Amino acid sequence: MHVLGDLVVRERRSGRPAFHVAETDRSISYRDLCTTAYKAGNVLRYLGVRERATVAVVGTVGPHPLWAFYGAGQLGAVTRFAGHEDAVDAAPRVLLLPVTDEERVAPGPRTKLATYGGAPTQVTTLHWEKELWSENPAVHPADVDPTDPLLTTGSRTYTHEDVLDAARAVVDAFDLDETRRVAVRGPLSQPHVVTAGLVAPILAGGTVVAPTEESSADVAVVGHGVDAVPEPRVCRADDVPL
Repeated sequence: MHVLGDLVVRERRSGRPAFHVAETDRSISYRDLCTTAYKAGNVLRYLGVRERATVAVVGTVGPHPLWAFYGAGQLGAVTRFAGHEDAVDAAPRVLLLPVTDEERVAPGPRTKLATYGGAPTQVTTLHWEKELWSENPAVHPADVDPTDPLLTTGSRTYTHEDVLDAARAVVDAFDLDETRRVAVRGPLSQPHVVTAGLVAPILAGGTVVAPTEESSADVAVVGHGVDAVPEPRVCRADDVPL
């Protein structure tokens, strides 16, 4: 596996859980992850996303930020997980955020706004979920290279190769496999959280978990300065060689 899209190829589809929401006890299978990641890529391409374009995503760990990240990666686009102001300042081709935050942003004329979690109030805003479910999961024509950019913080950009190599190190260090559940307890704006929380578990065939304060998984991925978590093992920034 050399690029992010290799993690969601059709051969990896199965009924095993790829993503679990602890609050609702709902799981998304690898079949749904792979199929919807292709759909997400097609929605983004419809919105004008091409190689090296930026897709800004606002929000905590959840299915839609996950699908957007994998969809953008298949197109050769760059994802930036950020807060409202940073996302707008990045002048992305697409800005995806919760519908409750729609009126908090004023993107520039070149940015397409899309919301998830409900129908938007503005006619110019794309209803992400509606387009996602109606899209055809066709294979994207983009030719993505391991040295192409995948993830950016604004000040630093990481390639597919950077992220996947670091994810492999996390898989080895924390013994991740198909049975392991990884709770994402840090902000997605920190690249080590994305790498260890959204990529490493999928690379290993395990499960990404959107946790509650009380729930517990096998490993927790935490942000800077976090100490106490329910999980027996904790992955921190120093554990992710980016």
